[in-house]
Amino acid sequence: MIGHTLRGRLHNGERLLMVNPHHVSSSLAARLCELGADTVFLDCEHGSASYEDVRAMAAAARGAGGGAIVRPDSHARSTMIRYLNCGADGLMVPMVDTAAQAGAIVETVRYACPADHEKRLVICMVETLEATANLDEILAVEGVDVLFIGPGDLSQSMGYLPSVPLGEERPQVVQEAVGAAVAKIRAAGRIAGTLVFEHEIERWAKAGVQFFYIHSDPFLRTGLARMRKLSAL
Repeated sequence: MIGHTLRGRLHNGERLLMVNPHHVSSSLAARLCELGADTVFLDCEHGSASYEDVRAMAAAARGAGGGAIVRPDSHARSTMIRYLNCGADGLMVPMVDTAAQAGAIVETVRYACPADHEKRLVICMVETLEATANLDEILAVEGVDVLFIGPGDLSQSMGYLPSVPLGEERPQVVQEAVGAAVAKIRAAGRIAGTLVFEHEIERWAKAGVQFFYIHSDPFLRTGLARMRKLSAL
């Protein structure tokens, strides 16, 4: 497991790129890491990967020099333990609204991996107005490696659509809420993460974000559009 390596790089000031392959494929997970992803994102909240898929994709990613972070579909203790036992290098747990929830996640990881929990990365997703209101308390929980602001669900919590057309900006009030949360995380000396598209990454890097979640599909979409345009010349 390489969670400790990822954690060390973050504490050394590096910025990490986590890429969602959007497909259940060990070879794709490995290829993304070969091409430069620090870790792949195995989305078991919105995706279809099974426990055995997670085991195979995580092993393939590590074999290619990267890691595998799993997002479970809930805070269910047994579910998180099974993903860790399948070889996840870390968990990125959605909808962490309170310090008590964050503390329970840390405790679950330490219970599941008593001998090597330090090799697993613990990421808590701050995705609601309740979570941003409780951020000071969540930041006080030891053992959380990354506080990740989920702009899509936060947008929805604020009354906006969770996504915008590729290349467009989220509502200004949402951007300000994400920025305020990132600033608070950084002021506390903690690591901030968020979802980014290509036109946003420089802005959030300058704001101090170190852990970036990137979808692979926009690269395919924009690349194919460019090729289609060039082929029509």
